[in-house]
Formats: sequence, structure tokens, C-alpha cells
Amino acid sequence: MDEDQIEGCVSGYLKQKGFAQKDDQLQLSNADSSLQPDTLNRAQLERGSARYHDGYGRLRSWAYRSLESYKHELLRVLYPVFVHCFMDLVAKGHLQEAWNFFNTFREDHEMLHSRDLQKLGLVLSPTHLEEMEFAHSLRQSKFNIKICRYSYELLLQHLHSMQSTTIIGIINEHINFQVTAGQPSSISDDPEAVTLSGSIQDAVNQINQKEILWGMFEDSVEDHVDKAGALLSGTEKGEGEGKEGDNDESKKRSIDVGKQGNSVKKVKKDKVSSATGKNAKPEATTISAAPRIKPEIPLPIVSTDVELSILDDLRNRVQLSSVALPSVNFYTFVNTHNGLSCSSISHDGSLIVGGFSDSSLKVWDMAKLEQQSTAHFSQGGNDMSQNEQIIGQNSGRRQYTLYQGHSGPVYAATFSAAGDFLLSSSADKTVRLWSTKLNANLVCYKGHNYPIWDVQFSPAGHYFASCSHDRTARIWSMDRTKPLRIMAGHLSDVDCVQWHPNCNYIATGSSDKTVRLWDVQSGECVRVFIGHRSMILSLAMSPDGRYMASGDEDGTIMMWDLSSGCCVTPLVSHTSCVWSLAFSCEGSLLASGSADCTVKFWDVTTGIKVPRNEEKSGNANRLRSLKSLPTKSASVYSLQFSRRNLLFAAGAVAKSGC
Repeated sequence: MDEDQIEGCVSGYLKQKGFAQKDDQLQLSNADSSLQPDTLNRAQLERGSARYHDGYGRLRSWAYRSLESYKHELLRVLYPVFVHCFMDLVAKGHLQEAWNFFNTFREDHEMLHSRDLQKLGLVLSPTHLEEMEFAHSLRQSKFNIKICRYSYELLLQHLHSMQSTTIIGIINEHINFQVTAGQPSSISDDPEAVTLSGSIQDAVNQINQKEILWGMFEDSVEDHVDKAGALLSGTEKGEGEGKEGDNDESKKRSIDVGKQGNSVKKVKKDKVSSATGKNAKPEATTISAAPRIKPEIPLPIVSTDVELSILDDLRNRVQLSSVALPSVNFYTFVNTHNGLSCSSISHDGSLIVGGFSDSSLKVWDMAKLEQQSTAHFSQGGNDMSQNEQIIGQNSGRRQYTLYQGHSGPVYAATFSAAGDFLLSSSADKTVRLWSTKLNANLVCYKGHNYPIWDVQFSPAGHYFASCSHDRTARIWSMDRTKPLRIMAGHLSDVDCVQWHPNCNYIATGSSDKTVRLWDVQSGECVRVFIGHRSMILSLAMSPDGRYMASGDEDGTIMMWDLSSGCCVTPLVSHTSCVWSLAFSCEGSLLASGSADCTVKFWDVTTGIKVPRNEEKSGNANRLRSLKSLPTKSASVYSLQFSRRNLLFAAGAVAKSGC
């Protein structure tokens, strides 16, 4: 007889003898026994999910109680452990426990990883771990953490005493420790201290092995100046040096009054007399040494008038260094009512454009403004709101040229090298070409599927690049309404774009926290730069084309070597978004403008003397900030070095001050 038949016989016998209550108790006990395995499984599952919370909590408490000299290295371990504890709980189906864990400890990582936490917050089920690119890449990759040997030994001792197999398993599976000899690094927020590796890093290493040609293109105006350098220096040694300079200055006053202003010319003239190089060959140390590369794309012919103007500027260029900083001309937009989206300055400083959220562009001609007693911009001294009121009362007419044509906020604007054309990009998914001579819209370029965040003219003109929310960058020419190349590869918005000086490459910065370098001719990605912890907002190329600077949302600036694809040095000083970067014309200085209402100068030559991989830990020479110039209350939107090495900057009064 089987078990069911035996149970039936016993139940029938009990009913015949009048023991119905006992039969009910027997059935209840059988039911209880059938429920016991589920109850045990549930209790085991609850204890299993609690191990993540308890293990991470104990590791966190120990790290925060560590000695100050080692604490910043030990705290680096917390974020990878936090991420994988959360994702493991989600993968095992403990969704409520995962969210309790996430909300309990997320504040520890808000400062450095706020955007990553926003993406992790979208993981609501185990299927999201495979469907979301960010979560999938985290689970397939490993974190590389730099740590000194003593900190590493302290961590091993604590993990041994914890006896938490859950935390030890996560660390073994998802973290690679790069143990260094000596004392811990003195830089607590080193962007390269925590990086990702794995399948993504393998692909990056393969891409970065491609050869690139980083020099300047042949037959440029600068190349002509170098070739004629001996002749120029010989003529300036004669007695006519001073007279020639005076004649040049008198000629320039009548032509480009709005370029730099009389007061600025006086400062420049003083700098010329005190500079050791006498302006004869200011770029001899960097640009002259750069190799000359043939452009892969046909470039437009530079007109004689433009070439003469450039040569005149190069001859009067002020040589900058760590002891000879540039003069700064800062223009402040007032009464914008938080409507200013972007700004840009022409190469000679004669034109300034502002893009606004009401889909309009406004262009100011500085030559016309300086002929009047008041202006829309203030460089300090007088109250800016009073200046604005005086303009309206005295002039009775607009001080700018209004460009209308877009149907959405204008996110970027850029002038051509000669200043005769203006490009603008907008939320309406178009790029528009404007003539500053005719004050009219010439062409509307369509191709992107989403808002266009940035647009930049090539150094030679005619070609331009744009980038968009559709995760692509595109190469255009002025004479065609459709893109010539489409660069796809970023995992999120492409927020900024910059041309290489030889016009053979463009660089793109993205919200996926990477910078990519693309070959214009083939459209292929030839470099991927990984190291930022937040979205990249600004890019700049050194004049010789060897180095690139990138600024992110957290205020970190990273200097990259294009040949190796490695970070030369991180520059950490800003406290908010870095919206603009600019190299001086000879490449010795880097200027950065930020939402923290400062313009900072960095000594590039000192920062790149020692390669990053050969540099000893904690060397402070790699973070040399020369000077910080605070504005009264204006966030810095754009920076532009003129060919004479005068720095122009523009920004808008911050909403709540700085």
C-alpha cells in the first residue's frame, strides 16, 4: 500500500470510532509539514540578502574609521562593492532588499558618481541588467583600483577578520588591485585611481594601437612664418624695428578698433617690450618642432587679404610663459534672465555672439560699441544693471544684430577663422549658416535626429563638425546640405566636438564619460580616452596637435597624449562644470573657464615634462595652477585666444552669484 492509501485507512478508522477531531489535527499536521520547506527556504533567502547589507555596512564603517593617511585609498573600494552588491540582489530577485540597500548607502557616492547612480536607479528587474548597456558593461568588466601596499595589507587583514564570503567574493570577482610601493598617494581625488577594465578595455586597447599623425598640416600660414623666421628676426634687429612697430600699430588702429581696444594695445605693447623673445618666433619651442602633415581632405585656398592679416597678427604676437601671463578681456552678458544658452567670440575678438533659449542669436560688433560711451558688457568697476539702463536711455536702438531662424533653443555657435561666417546649432535638430557681412541666414543643414549640442568650424574653414543627442557626430561642408561622414560609437549623448589642428581628426566628448578621436577621411574611431568620472563638456587641442585637454561636469581637466592615448596629467582645481578650454597660440598655457566663476591658467610645459606612467606617486608638480582670476558674479561660458595671444572671455551673471 502506498502512503495515500495508508492515510485513508487510518482516517476511516478514526471516523468510525468517533475521533473526527483527531482526524482534523492529523490533516493540519500534514499541512504544516508540507509548509515547512517553504518557510525554511524563505528564512534562508532573507538571511542571504541580509549578508549584503551587513557585509557592506561593516566594510564601510571600518574604512571610515581608518587613519586619515590611508582612508582615501580604502574608501575607493566601497563604490565597486556597493554597485555589485546592489546588482547581485537584483539579479537574485530580491528587489525590495536591493532598493533598501541602494537607498541606505547611495549618499556615500553622490559626490563622485551621481550620474552612475541615476542610471542604476533605473534598474527595476533582473532583465534590466542585460538590457541596459551601462549595467551590462559593469557586470562584464572589472574595476582597477590603485592602492599602496600597506593599505592593501590592511584591507586583507580586515576581510579575513570579517569572514564575509559575500563581500570577499565580490572583491575577488570584480576588483583588480594595482598595488604600488611606498606611501599612499597624496592626491585623494585622482581620476585615474579607479578605472574600468574587461571586454570594454580590451576593445579600447585595440583601438588605441592604431597609428595617428598628430602634427600640423603643411603650407599653413604658421609654416610660412617659420620658414621666414630668420628673415623676420634679421629685419627686427635693425634700427627700423621701433619705427616699423609704430607704423603697424597706427595702421591697425584704423582697421580693427574693435579687435582689442586701445587700452589692450597699450598692455600688449608693454608686454612686447618686456618679452624675451621679441615676438619674432614665439612658437619656436613647440609649433616649429611639430611635424608637418599633409591634409587628407581638400582644404580651401586662403585669400591674400586674410593671409596678410594673419601674418601681421603672428608678427605682433606676444610670447607667453609661466611668468608672462596674457591679458584677459572679459565680456559679461547682463539682463539675460537665464536665457543665455551659449556664447562665442571671433578669433580677433571683433565679434561676440550669444545664443538664447528663445531660438534667437544676437551678435555684437565691438568696433561699433567702442565708438560709443557705453556698452552691453562690463569689465568691472561700475554697476552692470546701471550700464544697461544707460544704454537704453542714450541710444534708443539695439546695440546688436538679431539673427532669427531657429525654432528651438540655440545650444552652440561658432565663427569661421575670418569671422565672415557664423554657425549655430539648436534643439530643432538643425545647423544654420549665417553671413556676418549680409546679416542673413544662408543655409539650413538637416541630418541629426535629435537636438544638436555643439558645432565647430574646422581651423581651415569650409568644413564643420556637429554632435547631438542621437549619440553621433557628423562632418559637413558648407556647400552640401547633407553630412559627409557620420561618427557613431558613443553610448550616450555626444556633448562637445573639437577639430585637430591638421584637420585630419575630430575629437568628441560624451555623457558616457569618454573622449573619442575620429579619422575624418575614414570615419573610424582611432582613439578612446577613459578616465573622467562625469560627462565631458569641453575640449581643446594644443596648437602642435600633440595634446588634448578635456573638461568635465565635476570640474576635472585631463590632459591627454594623442599618440599613446594615455592621460598625461589631471588638473583638479575647479569646483564646478568646466565649460570652456583654450590653449595659448604657442601652446605653453591652458586657460579654463568654469561655472564656479573663475578663469584659471595652467602651465602646460611643466605638466607634460614627466610622463604619467613614469611619475612617482604624489608628485605635486603635475598639478601646477599658475593663476586663478575670479569674476564678480559671472559664470564663464567661452574662451578664445586671439592670434596675438590676448585672451577673450565671455559669460553671464550667475543666477545666485558665485
